[in-house]
Amino acid sequence: MKNKKILVTGGAGFLGSRIIEGFVTQGVPRENIFVPLSKKLDLREKKNCEKAVQGRHIVSHAAGITGGGEFHRDHPGEILYGNLVMGVELMEAARKAGVEKFITIGSAAEYPEHAPMPLREEDLWQGPLEALHAPYAAAKKILLLQGQAYRKQYGFNAIHLLMANMYGPGDKRKNGFVIPMLIERVKETKECGGSFIEVWGTGKPTRDFLYVDDAARGIILAVEEYDKLEPVNIASGIEISIKELVAIISELMEFRGEIRWNTEKPDGQARRLLDATKAEREFGFKAAIGFREGLQKTIAAHLANF
Repeated sequence: MKNKKILVTGGAGFLGSRIIEGFVTQGVPRENIFVPLSKKLDLREKKNCEKAVQGRHIVSHAAGITGGGEFHRDHPGEILYGNLVMGVELMEAARKAGVEKFITIGSAAEYPEHAPMPLREEDLWQGPLEALHAPYAAAKKILLLQGQAYRKQYGFNAIHLLMANMYGPGDKRKNGFVIPMLIERVKETKECGGSFIEVWGTGKPTRDFLYVDDAARGIILAVEEYDKLEPVNIASGIEISIKELVAIISELMEFRGEIRWNTEKPDGQARRLLDATKAEREFGFKAAIGFREGLQKTIAAHLANF
């Protein structure tokens, strides 16, 4: 990839910045990597997509409009429209511009609400989506279909990666992402001498949490090695409940107060564990950072910078 010119949407963000570092590690000069900032180049407009892809060999589409449960509850129209229009127009512009490879960064939210565990790529269409995240997930799944249709009709090399819940140092994302939100809540409670923190739901739901550096490494491996029609999970393959997550964060942050579970608030999808075997088989990806180690790094970075 050393001589390739690369577009990374969302490149100033949490995951996108790591993707850029991954490309640089593989020998791509920084000046060959273009990051369109939304304030200057709104990719929800067709003309801006056409401008962004000109002269690019590879497009890694990591930009997206998403957040935690409250954000998805309050902004379903914005989420659906923004993600759908941005992705569809960008892929069409890339196809017309002769881009060699297009990588859509999708989400585990694309799986049906009641799909069997662990989530396997072949079960992606086996039922309806979980209602809260359906606008976001549907927009992403349309991009999977678009990439597959373009491959069949035009020979366009588009791949689709299904990402687990990402976390790690430097996660300043707003809109209620669970790990940074919990770390900040514990920090604030300790600073003001509080005796408890409130957490939404029952704590029973489970998630597959993936350290962001592992996520970026998986994406780079897929860019280099994977050129097939079918989507691929990028995940840790380890299932952690929200109750376990809260307990580990409390322990690592030496918080001994009460955890008050607000069961009037929604839990979201009951379970989410991804089968990570296909990524290992196809391009040698396996998560390297354990969950406890990753949380230690994340907490340390958060406390040092906020």
